[in-house]
Amino acid sequence: MWFKNIKAYQITQPLSLNDEDLESALQAQAFRPCGSQDVATMGFASPFSQAGKQGAMFHCVQQRYWITVKKQEKILPAAVVNAELDEMVAKIEMETGAPVGKKAKADLKQEIQTRLLPQAFTKNSYTHGFISLADNLVVVDASGDGKAEAFLALVRKAIGSLPVVPFARHSLQSELTHWLTDNAPDGIGLLEEAEFKSTDDSGSIIRCKNQPLDSDEISIHLDAGKLVQKVAFEYQESLTAVIAEDGSLKRVKFTDRLKEETDDVPKDQVEARLDAEFALMSAEVCTLMGFLRTALNLNEDNL
Repeated sequence: MWFKNIKAYQITQPLSLNDEDLESALQAQAFRPCGSQDVATMGFASPFSQAGKQGAMFHCVQQRYWITVKKQEKILPAAVVNAELDEMVAKIEMETGAPVGKKAKADLKQEIQTRLLPQAFTKNSYTHGFISLADNLVVVDASGDGKAEAFLALVRKAIGSLPVVPFARHSLQSELTHWLTDNAPDGIGLLEEAEFKSTDDSGSIIRCKNQPLDSDEISIHLDAGKLVQKVAFEYQESLTAVIAEDGSLKRVKFTDRLKEETDDVPKDQVEARLDAEFALMSAEVCTLMGFLRTALNLNEDNL
């Protein structure tokens, strides 16, 4: 279990979780498959379910609670619906000799979708996250706000309260730009990828890859007043990622050095291996977020 994206949130008030109560709360909002007329359903599933294993609705390691949300969606291709709609409209217009109005077309389309929905294929997706009580953090493996907010909303609905704020409550453009113009914090190594945005009305964006960030070409953009929107970095030889100005991390890759620490767990022991991977991954993520909180001066931001 290695997260590929990180959307982090700071817990703003004391939060305690009782294992028995948490299990009951998540079970009450457990995933159920789509019914014949459901477009989509969403609920909690065992963190091990994606590996074909069942168990408790959460997994806890050192006060870090791993929770998984499963979503099932009906796949109804627009091309199929529109093809049937065109045929129906053409038939009606031929029989009546009058064009089909906009509202009538919308009603016909809804009728087609309702009829085809029970035959539609389904697509399953999973969103993993964890709550670290010791670090006052909620971390979601999501690349966008929508998926992360849906995870938070379902957890909040289940346990009654989840007082959180975004990890970074203001744009980090200035702080990330400072990493290039001055020095990155000790422990951070800048890689050869970044995105810059102009502060003037043009809002021009420059993206570079495989480009040393201390080169003259990059200096020209910085001297022109462009600010860093995203920058790739390595942390403590344990992971690489791209940090964005909103504090989110994308394309997170944990190094082989870290992953090798689970090599002594046999691959056929799925639960034990996932437990070991989650323990390593979540501990490293919490350490990184604590480091970034200090390095980016976010401690006061989240009080």
